[in-house]
Amino acid sequence: MTVQSTVSLRDSAAAIFAEAVAAADPAMSLRQRLQSDPLPSPEHSGRSILIAIGKAAPAMMEEALQHVQGDHVALIVTHSDNWNEVPGATVLTSGHPIPNERGLKAGRQIIALLSAARKQDQIIALISGGGSALVPAPVDGLTLSDKIAVNEVLLSSGLDIVRMNLVRQHLSQLKGGGFLRHGSPAPITAYILSDVIGDDIRAVASGPTASPIGSHADARRTCIEAGIWHRFPKAARAHLEKSIPERSIAVEAANNLIGSNTISLEAAFRCATQICGAEIVSDALIGDVSDAAEQIFQAAMSAKFDQPTALLFGGETTVRLTGTGCGGRNQELALRVAQLAHERTIPGNWVFLSGGTDGRDGPTPAAGAMVDAGTIARIHASGHDPASLLASNDSHKALTLSGDLLMTGATGTNVADIQVLLLGSNA
Repeated sequence: MTVQSTVSLRDSAAAIFAEAVAAADPAMSLRQRLQSDPLPSPEHSGRSILIAIGKAAPAMMEEALQHVQGDHVALIVTHSDNWNEVPGATVLTSGHPIPNERGLKAGRQIIALLSAARKQDQIIALISGGGSALVPAPVDGLTLSDKIAVNEVLLSSGLDIVRMNLVRQHLSQLKGGGFLRHGSPAPITAYILSDVIGDDIRAVASGPTASPIGSHADARRTCIEAGIWHRFPKAARAHLEKSIPERSIAVEAANNLIGSNTISLEAAFRCATQICGAEIVSDALIGDVSDAAEQIFQAAMSAKFDQPTALLFGGETTVRLTGTGCGGRNQELALRVAQLAHERTIPGNWVFLSGGTDGRDGPTPAAGAMVDAGTIARIHASGHDPASLLASNDSHKALTLSGDLLMTGATGTNVADIQVLLLGSNA
């Protein structure tokens, strides 16, 4: 297949991204694991307690229920975009990325379910990205409003997901091993779909079945070093200022990783090689979007243009909010790449796609964006200045004007972000 025109480049980029999302299918990923390693059963007279949290929770629970035997109870907490009725399970919806009252109630239900577990029971945890915001369970002394304020500060801080979740863990009853503390002495087996680059299970959904990322003091120091300490509500600062010993975990969970960004990136690569030359440039595209955009541009300029080429990236960037606009990390990254290419010129036809595998980028209905050499000109033609929109973090408006939003709808999975830069031949 020849990928020369902008239209065919767009079609190819969309196909590669779709393949990456498909590789993270939560039901298929769990099914493959359980075929080789069956779901553990409770002891005699015990029951299975299945709890699924995250954007992939309904699909993971539906598959898990096909494998469970005997007496059981099942609870799902997911985002409203990912809601799906699952026979045999209670399905609750909650807020993401900002926690809400429904999530607070869901967190209480999870704690009650875990606390009722007996030694002979078996707890099955099904964890995917988004679980951190979906089940807020503030420590004593904090309100939901405090948690929302903390989350808003963290999301605009530029901190990566691991450091954000370190802070969240020490303000929550469920994060950082909360399932283990509340569910003890019942054994816990967890199946995890990772949205964290490097697959640190302590950071996925803030690690409900793993030990904390760091200490109480580490969380406080992270906030101070990031310059966000003064923006936290008084109750959060007061809690983090307490001298609290590291949390002890009575039992360890059997944590199983069943899907990740790396697996999806490899699927994207296989798909791309069916179309043109392909290379995985980075499986850890992290940090500020401006730095990531420069890295992508430099990769483009270093590539050979004697044949169509796909340059692939996987990761999760961050945005430091300085304006009042609307957007998400993928949209801003795409717009920044388009701006760089406009200012310095990438030879020939090209298309750049940056998308969240969950289908939602920030507080918008878009998964991300797909830009090309005409993006900046189209924004100018609408009577707006792309640089001004970028300065205001208003990438969603800019990309709406250029017609470059990537709209997939909720995918039911979440393994961070995939970027595809397709370069047409310049020969």
